Amino acid sequence: MDHNNRLYIAMVGLPARGKSTIATKLRENLVRDGIKTRIFNNGNLRRRYIRKDTSYAEFYDPKNQDGVALREKIAFMNMDMARRYLESGKGQVAILDATNASVKRRMMLVERLKGHPLLFIECINNDPEILEASILRKIDLNEFQHLSAEEAVASFKKRIRYYQSIYAPLSEERNFVKLDSLNNRINAERIQDPIPHYDRIRDFLVTDTVKHLYVIRHGETAFNLENRIGGDSELTQKGRWQAEALAAHFKRRKIPIIFTSKRIRTIQTAQPIQALQPCCTIIPLSEFDEIDSGICECMSYEEIRRDMSEVYLARQADKYHYVYPQGEGYATMKERIDLGIKKALYLSCNSENIMIIGHRAVNRMILSHFLYRRQEDVPYIYMPQDRYYHIVATQDRKLFELRKY
Repeated sequence: MDHNNRLYIAMVGLPARGKSTIATKLRENLVRDGIKTRIFNNGNLRRRYIRKDTSYAEFYDPKNQDGVALREKIAFMNMDMARRYLESGKGQVAILDATNASVKRRMMLVERLKGHPLLFIECINNDPEILEASILRKIDLNEFQHLSAEEAVASFKKRIRYYQSIYAPLSEERNFVKLDSLNNRINAERIQDPIPHYDRIRDFLVTDTVKHLYVIRHGETAFNLENRIGGDSELTQKGRWQAEALAAHFKRRKIPIIFTSKRIRTIQTAQPIQALQPCCTIIPLSEFDEIDSGICECMSYEEIRRDMSEVYLARQADKYHYVYPQGEGYATMKERIDLGIKKALYLSCNSENIMIIGHRAVNRMILSHFLYRRQEDVPYIYMPQDRYYHIVATQDRKLFELRKY
């Protein structure tokens, strides 16, 4: 193995900012390229070797000398394992997954990991909704099971505040990337040493990857039968049957999260699927709400054609760019749909399967995010209620198919 191709990567950032998700994404893609990579996670090591309860927030208090000593011991153990992994020739890239929040801790990394280049990757995300959802996923860990959900959330938020008290963003390190981990956008970078595989790593950081994405339209509603738009109608009996058929179809696939809109019809479609999964969370995102049809909300297309002919004709002339009075259009939805997709990918934490249950116009925009379509054709993408779209989008593979259930 080429000694010059070995690399340490140290993650940096406050808790629940996507460090482990990014680390896993890097490892999976590097391994796929034939680059032997392993993650050394401080939290996993702590949970394995320290039998006492470390879920309480005060364990992370910088003034708690016993807690500091234990956490430094774990950090040193991980550094030593990472060093042995590279020096033994077993690996090429060692990823140290921890907060590494202070300058002092990062100086320790520099001192103990000599011999090969060290690249810091700082994950930054201050979206409050995403942070709340990330915390809810974090408290699913076994170390929080003895606490109520409210107690676990309060404890984790207090832990974050302790880390904030010592947190120093990257600035003086020789090699670093500051990553907006929600939008996969590099905010700043400094590379002063030759970094093996850097072009490939950088490409992975800024690219959306989806192993299996299932884009589903909600089941039939009363408004569908009347050809009405918008509203918040519930599923019909047929719509419930469709939801149950979806649940049976996906029963043997592990679906850890279902993203929906805030509308009841998408949540009702998701609930039977959740019921047949061993562990599944429904996360409603407002970004996936159906197009706001403004003054036309809850009207049928026939009523719009008859009573608002100017709206009907203008929309027919350019359906993609037309904006409903006091509402939205396909073009103006794009920014929020793109953000919704970013949130779904972020919160999925590299899950094998991701499911989004949305609406006709919304799902068309989701599909156009992954599959190039001319703008004028997007509002006409076929979006049935008895089929779903399956998407795979990685650097090495693209798949787009419409499947029955």
